[in-house]
Amino acid sequence: MRVLAIEDLDDPRVADYRNVRDADLRVRDGLFMTEGRLNVKRLITVSPYRTRSVFVTHAGLAGIRPALERLGAQTPVYVAAPALLHAVVGYAMHRGCLAAGERGPEPDLRDFLSSLVAGDPERPRTLFVLENVTNSENVGAIFRNALALGADAVVLTRRCVDPLYRRSIRVSMGAALRVPYARAADGPTALGALAAAGFTSIALATGAGATPLADSGPAPRRLALWLGTEGSGLSANLLARIERRVTIPMASGADSLNVATASGIALHHYRSVSGNA
Repeated sequence: MRVLAIEDLDDPRVADYRNVRDADLRVRDGLFMTEGRLNVKRLITVSPYRTRSVFVTHAGLAGIRPALERLGAQTPVYVAAPALLHAVVGYAMHRGCLAAGERGPEPDLRDFLSSLVAGDPERPRTLFVLENVTNSENVGAIFRNALALGADAVVLTRRCVDPLYRRSIRVSMGAALRVPYARAADGPTALGALAAAGFTSIALATGAGATPLADSGPAPRRLALWLGTEGSGLSANLLARIERRVTIPMASGADSLNVATASGIALHHYRSVSGNA
C-alpha cells in the first residue's frame, strides 16, 4: 500500500477527484467514482474493475485498511484532512472515502451474451433488460435486486443512466460493481441479440393484454425480463415486438409500481416457480 499525503487544494495528483459531481455527468478518461467505505472495499475486493487510486481521510484510511492493503504499490492511496478532501471533491462527504475505478473496454452485446451462456448451455439464465431507465437510484436498486435474487446480468439501452454513476453504485450497495452488464443501441437491437442467444423475452407491462404474473407459467430456461422507463414503461414499438407480456396486479386506484420494486417482485416470482428461490 502506497500512502501519499495531500496538503494542497491544487495538488495535481488528485485531479481525478476535483469537483466529483461534475465528473459524474460525463465519462472522463475511462473512469468512474465510487463513494463510501463499503463500496470502495467492494471495488477493491470483489469487482472486476481496476482501482486507479483511492482518496481518504485518516479515519477512512483506518476504516478500510485491510482492503487497501490488497492494493499493490502501483495504486496510490491519497490521504487528506476532511476539510481539504471536501474542498477537492466539491461537497461535504460522509465518512471521507472515494476511489477512482477504471471502466475498461465496453463489451459487444452479442459477444457478452455468448460468453454468458458458454460453458454450461443447459444452466438456466436470467437477465434484466432496461429500456431508457434514466433515474440513477432506480438503476442502482435494480442492480441490487439482480445480485440479491440471482440474475446473471443486466442489459441496458444507450439512453439508460450509467450504472457506474456514483449514485447508482451507492444505491446498489456495490452490486453495480459486481453484476455484469452490457449496452445495446436500443430496444429492438437488444431484442434481436437476445433472441439469437436463445433468450425468451418477457415484458413487464400494465394494461390490457398482459397476463397476471402469477398466471404467467414457469420461467423460460433463458429469461430476459424487460423493464421500461419510469414514466410510461416500455415503448409501444418494443411492446409490439414482445409476445409475452405480464403484469403485477395492484390494488384499486394504483396505476403503477416503481420500476425497481417491480423488478424484484418479478424476479422473485420466477425464481420461486423454477424452484431456485
